[in-house]
Amino acid sequence: MEATAQRAAPLRGIKVLDLSRVLAGPLAGQVLGDLGADVVKVERPGQGDDTRSWGPPYLNNASGEHRDAAAYFLCANRNKRSVTIDMARPEGQALIRRLAMEADVVLENFKLGGLARYGLDAPTLLALNPRLVYCSITGFGQDGPYAARAGYDFLIQGMGGLMSVTGAAEGEPGAGPQKVGVALTDVMTGLYAAIAIQAALAERTRSGLGQHVDLALLDVQIAGLANQASNYLAGGVLPGRMGNSHPNIVPYQDFPTADGDMILAIGNDGQFAKFCAVAGHPEWSKDERFATNPQRVANRVVLIRQLRQVTITRDTADWIAALEAAGVPCGPINRIDQVFADPHVQARGLRINVEHPTLGEVPLVANPMRLAASPVAYRLAPPTLGQHTDEVLREWLQLDDAQLGALRQQAIL
Repeated sequence: MEATAQRAAPLRGIKVLDLSRVLAGPLAGQVLGDLGADVVKVERPGQGDDTRSWGPPYLNNASGEHRDAAAYFLCANRNKRSVTIDMARPEGQALIRRLAMEADVVLENFKLGGLARYGLDAPTLLALNPRLVYCSITGFGQDGPYAARAGYDFLIQGMGGLMSVTGAAEGEPGAGPQKVGVALTDVMTGLYAAIAIQAALAERTRSGLGQHVDLALLDVQIAGLANQASNYLAGGVLPGRMGNSHPNIVPYQDFPTADGDMILAIGNDGQFAKFCAVAGHPEWSKDERFATNPQRVANRVVLIRQLRQVTITRDTADWIAALEAAGVPCGPINRIDQVFADPHVQARGLRINVEHPTLGEVPLVANPMRLAASPVAYRLAPPTLGQHTDEVLREWLQLDDAQLGALRQQAIL
């Protein structure tokens, strides 16, 4: 394949003022930064984003100090410049308004109305900068009876239905609702926010005007129910917890092996027939109870019991080698250390190292978007608190040394 000519980063020239904290908002800002935007993260002097102290674990420097480098913070804040401004002070509010007048995007995740008292809300900033794309991330959105409530990922996983379909089935050991092992609602909201912001920027090229983008964790979680929501809306079927089983496909779950567990993800009748041949039971694919997926779903309990009696007879590696050779989708259940040791994961470069000003090389997870002509670039490690305050205020607002010194003397920066 011929090499693709490299072009400028997709969002080069876009200025993003990131007023968000914790995960959903910062993740959206990181995605925009990875795509080339100039993302300026505004933080509280002396404290910064809450997640800077959400450890252990921390990443230590050569002297064993970690300061503000909790692993949680590192996961969502690369390709940003950190500026410290005291938003509680009128002078700080005025400074942020000036930055917003230079920005293309403002990203925030304060509670409903939380920024209005500072004069940093969407109506105020859009009046000052009509081309601004102002993205608000809240738990429940800008309207509706719950709008004023605080929203947290765990809470939303419960309210949004995800926990009702996650966990062991009733009657099985450990049955009961479970949250997902990562803050999935926050992650999905950050990704939706990045998509919506880019859509608003694209629309601005036609209208010349920005707009307010309203992202709610609850909305995103409900949208993320995907086929489970559709099963209910279309068929009136109320999904329940099924452990690792699939409501519409069989066999599509974990199975015990002689030395652990593996996953079978058989998506059609042809793959099932191939599995049966490898398992030494070709007759199963011709059995009227199991020949088609609808029949396998109807006879799930009987079939799974029979499969487990066979899968337990061979090691995981033996099964995977045989099934992959036959074209049957399968895989191990890896710990995270095994994930990063996997040769395919390594070949795809999903662990990266970025040079940090005080910590040396910082290990991070790569952005999974691969653009052939304008690839993601890792220009900046997650910043130290206030690392770029002077640099940004000089570039964006043309402040000089005397003005910066006066702001510091007043403890605004």
